[in-house]
Amino acid sequence: MSDKANIAAAVLAHVDAGKTTLSEALLYESGMIRRAGRVDNKDAFLDTFALEKERGITIFSKQAVLKLPEETVTLLDTPGHVDFSAEMERTLQVLDYAILVISGADGVQAHTRTLFGLLAKYEVPVFLFVNKMDQPGTDQEALLLELKKELHENCVDFSDQESAAFAENVAVCDEQVLEQYLAGEAVGTEQIRKLIRERKLFPCYFGSALKMQGVKEFLADFIRYASIPACGETFGARVFKIARDAQGNRLTYLKVTGGSLKVRQVIGEEKINQIRIYSGEKYETAEEVGAGGICAVTGLLHTFPGEGLGAEKASRLPVLEPVLTYQIILPEEVSPAVMLPRLRELEEEEPQLHIVWDETLKEIQVQVMGEVQIEVLSELIRQRYGVQVTFGAGRIVYKETIAGTVEGVGHFEPLRHYAEVHLLLEPGEPGSGLVFETDCSEDVLDRNWQRLVLTHLREKEHVGVLTGSALADMKITLVAGRAHTKHTEGGDFRQATYRALRQGLMQAETVLLEPWYDFRLSLPAGAVGRAMNDIDRMKGTIAYSADGCIVGSAPVSAMQNYQREVMAYTAGEGKLSVALKGYFPCHNTEEVVAQIGYDAQSDLENTADSVFCAHGAGFIVPWDQVFSYMHLPPVLGQDKNGEEWYPGQWLPDAANFHAKTGEEEAWIGTEEIDRILDRTYNANKRDKDAGATNGYKKKRIIESSPASASGGGKQKDAGVEYLLVDGYNVIFAWQELAELARVNMDSARGRLLDILCNYQGIRRCELIVVFDAYRVEGHQTEACDYHNIHVVYTKEAETADAYIERFAHEHASRYRVTVATSDGLEQIIIRGAGCILLSAREFEQEVKEKNRQLQAEYDSRKDHGKVYLRDQMPSQVLDGSLEEQQ
Repeated sequence: MSDKANIAAAVLAHVDAGKTTLSEALLYESGMIRRAGRVDNKDAFLDTFALEKERGITIFSKQAVLKLPEETVTLLDTPGHVDFSAEMERTLQVLDYAILVISGADGVQAHTRTLFGLLAKYEVPVFLFVNKMDQPGTDQEALLLELKKELHENCVDFSDQESAAFAENVAVCDEQVLEQYLAGEAVGTEQIRKLIRERKLFPCYFGSALKMQGVKEFLADFIRYASIPACGETFGARVFKIARDAQGNRLTYLKVTGGSLKVRQVIGEEKINQIRIYSGEKYETAEEVGAGGICAVTGLLHTFPGEGLGAEKASRLPVLEPVLTYQIILPEEVSPAVMLPRLRELEEEEPQLHIVWDETLKEIQVQVMGEVQIEVLSELIRQRYGVQVTFGAGRIVYKETIAGTVEGVGHFEPLRHYAEVHLLLEPGEPGSGLVFETDCSEDVLDRNWQRLVLTHLREKEHVGVLTGSALADMKITLVAGRAHTKHTEGGDFRQATYRALRQGLMQAETVLLEPWYDFRLSLPAGAVGRAMNDIDRMKGTIAYSADGCIVGSAPVSAMQNYQREVMAYTAGEGKLSVALKGYFPCHNTEEVVAQIGYDAQSDLENTADSVFCAHGAGFIVPWDQVFSYMHLPPVLGQDKNGEEWYPGQWLPDAANFHAKTGEEEAWIGTEEIDRILDRTYNANKRDKDAGATNGYKKKRIIESSPASASGGGKQKDAGVEYLLVDGYNVIFAWQELAELARVNMDSARGRLLDILCNYQGIRRCELIVVFDAYRVEGHQTEACDYHNIHVVYTKEAETADAYIERFAHEHASRYRVTVATSDGLEQIIIRGAGCILLSAREFEQEVKEKNRQLQAEYDSRKDHGKVYLRDQMPSQVLDGSLEEQQ
């Protein structure tokens, strides 16, 4: 590219305003083409695709280079039809200036206002060219007043720049300039240039692009008043478009925003192979492009529109969104698995297509702006892939939001996993989208977990519970959460986050949103009454009506095919133009909900239920009962005294709060431990009054009894040895038991207890097996005897780890205590308490060795003259496999 300074400008307009014609005229006046083409003649320089020539509209944005004496202007021609607004909007991210074309015959139309609003959002300075002033009935003065009223009061006529009125009109656009003007100073070129750049002044020109009227003057003023943007020296670039050339090469269109871009330059892990400067359908290659230049490059395979390269940051997402969804119907010989990746290529080039695979319906769907886009997409698929597709009936793209503030909670705790998340869901402003924030103390949840929750909120498109439509216009705030130091993994918070959001939505009052159009309807005088009745029937609103023109807004679903009706009842004289206004509450919610038939509780991919753990196994808690099981208090709701809760208010004993009962957890003290010891120490003595079932004595709840031991300081009783076994830890560490647990956890527990009964008979110690029951609501510590061993189920909110650790801390100084576990943290604590430690694997080997020794002793004592029952028993009975089969 030339060493001249670069300016990027785009020509934008409502469809049929003459945008492409003006682009052709500017190219001709600058000397870049010898003859200006015409859309009607299908020879426009910038309409390079066959589809564009056939339909007479611009579908894809193109560029042309104007090589002027002092600078190089890259002119971007963008689509004017509302169906291709997303293609137009992407170019706004890289513009220095915009040229907004307005039809003198039609004035400011609905899409014109949308374009002007987008230019304000992207902070792009604007020159206005009012076209078609050669047509009868056009009034320059009336049009200028309309521009001031509909677009901006600082629209100024630049037709006569020598008059005093012109200087005064410019001066009133800025207080400082006005003061200087009133002091007698002239309004200079630099001041005008600065005002335009700061969007305080909008120059207006009037002419006819087709007849070259006013075009030369406009181009001269554009060169005069367009200032060169300042750029940094560090390389930066912004991607605004992805396309493919005739050979299938992937092209990344970008603007260099700082430094320069060179061939063979490495960006990330990819290298630039070629730099192309396009002008129409032709291009020149370049070795380097400086700041401000726009080019297409090959070699980058993972870029996307809006991406920032080098020092440039990513840009905002397009404001305009698709409002219709269609099923893509493939020929019988074409598999969806083959076609879907090809359609993903088109989605990459046109992200607003929103290609969706519906797993439930087993169909490919596409979301688009309108019917014209569907026709173009069909032809594009045929030309590129040789496949003739058809489309089902179009459906409206609905969205969902909520009407009030709710707290959503999610808990995910299958065995060896743990995460809890509390989200505050609040309605947002219309058009605000989804906003994610955190208002959670790092004392409650570490920062890294908070960031992970926000990541999971942003990583997918969340759907509502009314119709399964995407969520919109909501603020979602992380207000509380909990992780486990040993058992929490990243995926646990994904599950808890999704469930929390969904659980909140199930509680909330859902509002269904539908897209609305702003419309402008031009009609013969006799058809106005019919049109106003139609708009009332559509549940639309009328802003004003005068001189056969009706302006207002209405739901897209009601206006979807209204253009055909207008053409029919006006005999072709009526004209309807629309622009997307935004999403607003649906006018026929009940009808839409019934038609879609979405069942939120049957959507297992988006469940609102939570997972908790009891007795070593996970269980599902329905969404409407989740608050009764949560480990953290609700941020909204009531506390245990009936006082109202407010966002950010926490109970002092939050760690021990139980949402349903409001009771604090009372930890077991030393005396209670001693009572448990006394009970378990004498538990192997036969209880004649207690019946037995499957080897268990009658269940005994731990209750007050005289203590058998007092405080520490005593020497160890060498005759008393305790072996504590972490039940579930051992089950999942021993292969035999782990495989059995996958089928039935009760069977695995029973098998472990049988094995330990045999082991206790050899070892002759007080053997206590501890199982978690801490998630059973209201459960108290429970001890029972199984044959010759003791079994303890922990109470609510107490894990087996905690029970064993406390036992070791309180009694290792008085008794010989051995603990069998492979829990790493628990091992450290056990060793610190002075206990003997066996890993689960070591314990398994010891059990097997003791059984081998017992067998050897038995074999050595056999009297071969006698017949023993054991020798006559089947092997399945001896090894326990027969019992498992039963």
